[in-house]
Amino acid sequence: MAAAFIEARGLPVTKPDYSDVTMRPKLVGKRIKRTEDLRLLTGTGEYVDDMQAPGMLHVAIRRSDQPHAKIVSIDATDAFEVPGIVAVFDMSDFEGECEPAVPTSRMKDYYATPTWPLARGKVRYVGEPVVAVVAESRYAAEDALEHIRIEYEALPFAIRQVDAVKDDAPLLHEEAGTNVIIKREFVRADVDEVFRTAAHTVGGTFRMTRKCASPMENRSYMAQWDKRRRSLTLYTSSNIPGVVRDVLSGCLGLSSHQLRVVAPDVGGSFGGKGSLYGEEMLVCLLARKLQRPVKYVADRLEDIAAMSQAFDELIEAELAFDDEGHFLGLRADVIGDVGAFSIYPWTAALETVQVISFLPGPYKIDAYRGRIRGVLTPKPPTGPYRGVGRPSSTLAMERLVDMAARRIGMDPAEIRRRNLVRDEDFPYRTAPGIIWDRSAFRDCLEGACNALDYPRLLKRRDRMRAEGRWVGIGIASYAELTGIGSRISVAPGMPINTGTETANISIDSTGVVTAAFGVASHGQGLETTLAQIVADELGCSMGDIVVLHGDSSLVPMSSGTYASRSAVLGGGAAALTSRTLKAKVLAMAAILMDADAADLDIHEGLVTSRTSNQSMTLREVATAVYNQMGRIPRDQRVDLTAQQTYDPYLGTACSSTHLCMLEVDPGTYGVKILNYVVSEDCGRIINPMIVDGQVHGAVAQGIGAALLEEVIHNDEGQSVAASLADYLLPVATDIPDIEIVHIEAELPNNVGGFRGMGEGGTIGTPASIANALTDALSHLDIGVDMLPATPERLFQLVRTARTSERATI
Repeated sequence: MAAAFIEARGLPVTKPDYSDVTMRPKLVGKRIKRTEDLRLLTGTGEYVDDMQAPGMLHVAIRRSDQPHAKIVSIDATDAFEVPGIVAVFDMSDFEGECEPAVPTSRMKDYYATPTWPLARGKVRYVGEPVVAVVAESRYAAEDALEHIRIEYEALPFAIRQVDAVKDDAPLLHEEAGTNVIIKREFVRADVDEVFRTAAHTVGGTFRMTRKCASPMENRSYMAQWDKRRRSLTLYTSSNIPGVVRDVLSGCLGLSSHQLRVVAPDVGGSFGGKGSLYGEEMLVCLLARKLQRPVKYVADRLEDIAAMSQAFDELIEAELAFDDEGHFLGLRADVIGDVGAFSIYPWTAALETVQVISFLPGPYKIDAYRGRIRGVLTPKPPTGPYRGVGRPSSTLAMERLVDMAARRIGMDPAEIRRRNLVRDEDFPYRTAPGIIWDRSAFRDCLEGACNALDYPRLLKRRDRMRAEGRWVGIGIASYAELTGIGSRISVAPGMPINTGTETANISIDSTGVVTAAFGVASHGQGLETTLAQIVADELGCSMGDIVVLHGDSSLVPMSSGTYASRSAVLGGGAAALTSRTLKAKVLAMAAILMDADAADLDIHEGLVTSRTSNQSMTLREVATAVYNQMGRIPRDQRVDLTAQQTYDPYLGTACSSTHLCMLEVDPGTYGVKILNYVVSEDCGRIINPMIVDGQVHGAVAQGIGAALLEEVIHNDEGQSVAASLADYLLPVATDIPDIEIVHIEAELPNNVGGFRGMGEGGTIGTPASIANALTDALSHLDIGVDMLPATPERLFQLVRTARTSERATI
């Protein structure tokens, strides 16, 4: 059905046929404790900062305190007075030793800024690395930083995107000739005519301000140079070790066998560790230059100031609809603040284009125009962040939906029912070209409403309002594309493959199963979930499986873990590879048991015959294959290894509805969430306990984005949120009990039936809270269109509303 839909629209169909493959439920679907937790909870995990090496040196970085300035001179003479200093480097010391990482793309009107290990000629944001101090200890390196004198020549800049986008704005990258380095537009039908004739229209300006990923483990890198092999090993806290290996091999002039990138245990990422950083290039250059191991570990101040950031999209959007609440048209103009650089490998399109790509969400909208301009500003680059673009687009769309419902006096849940894509519409192609293969859009809405007894919840809200309390209910429905395959991943024209994943699985002579993957866990429990899939498909015991990941040498190509892809692509590759390997095991067992392979099966590591009482353990089969020469004819013997690559081609839709009730304190303007439910469809659930944890964590992060977290740059280009005392993260008391409704809608043409779901909580939460806040403040005719809705913002909004007819933020 999906192939016919694609063919009818002239798209190429090369998707492989997996229709003959089925899975028998055994371990998949069970709440199995995470196998990796034993080492992580007992302090025996190994992170980059745990690694030691003889003769290891430490790096500290002097960063720019100027938003835009020419580097006139650098004087490090006094730094060498600090005991233990080995060397001091600026970019001039590496000229000719490396090439920049350039995030290329075939997108029209796109300019790729180069990424160097240190600032080259000038600085473009406060926090950009300028000078590297290498010392025998981190303490000495840090102490030496204050003895380095840098003379700058200040250059003009525009800190706000609305100023930087102007034709006469000062340029950050003169060679680009403009600050607008990406433009994109999606159009379907004559949207302006639809708006001209529509019975109703609503619109507004929506914004989520800058956010910073805040993993427990800061960015950490350690490089070792092997003089004998002339090879380099980089240990990194990245969640894309394969991508880092590929780009650094080109930048450093090393072949792939000379460079190995390993991500050991990683203490979270949330997207912030999902790009290449100059510091990774830097430690590699230093290790090769000094021929000693070199380590760099960022502190919290550095990560807040220089880690890639998120959002900062200014969205002007309008929705047209009829008297019955049916959506007719949608149009939006977006200015995205991409920071000072286009980040590698995702480009400046990562946040910006996804906003207009996903703006229509799960709704049927025939007429659409979405336009985006990505503009350079003197701030850290925007990059991956859990949800990538969809939290902003969902905020804008869901606010418009509630505004439309209020305009015609319709219940917010009912207007969504009338416009959500229906089951009979799948596969549905959105106006920007995304194809929703199939998901439980409407079932998720009903699941959330039923979980909290929506009619009863409305009555409870009204009773509380009658008591003078500021209480509101908010709904947000969304859809996202997860586990994208090769058809979608090539669209941005990036220099990497994000659409396939490879698994390499082998059985040794003792029956131990080693499963190696390109996906890399940074806290999602992949070692457990992938082992569950392998155990089911191969028929072995989970206790016999060793899952390896996070090492660029394990498989020929890997890109890592991001974009809700690991279960879909990694799980799909695990299933296909396990099936291939199982066929080999049964073929060898058939020879050993003098039976027909079709009559054999394997479960919990025991091969049994359906037609006799014969059986063999997996270990016995493996021992016969590898050690007992002569038991299997030479021309029939095969090694018990397999490798398969999975390509889901278009990817698959994941959907959810969030429903919450909250209360605003009219005295403090603090917000308390009273009820919260997430009704989600992530397809076939591998491990419900891990899925629940992902939902809880993502909602907590979404609450932070909606109510607390904000990176603020003042008019001088300085960040005024320099620590966790200023950049506020949610704590346990901010998080309510979260009810979860699991809906496992059938997913056709997908190995295993898995959907991605790691980002969903961050996508739906901000919009549901914004709608609930607007409902709570409806007696003041207030619209909450900018997040985070801090107590200060709410106070100013209410104060303004009390002196005017209408106020929005």
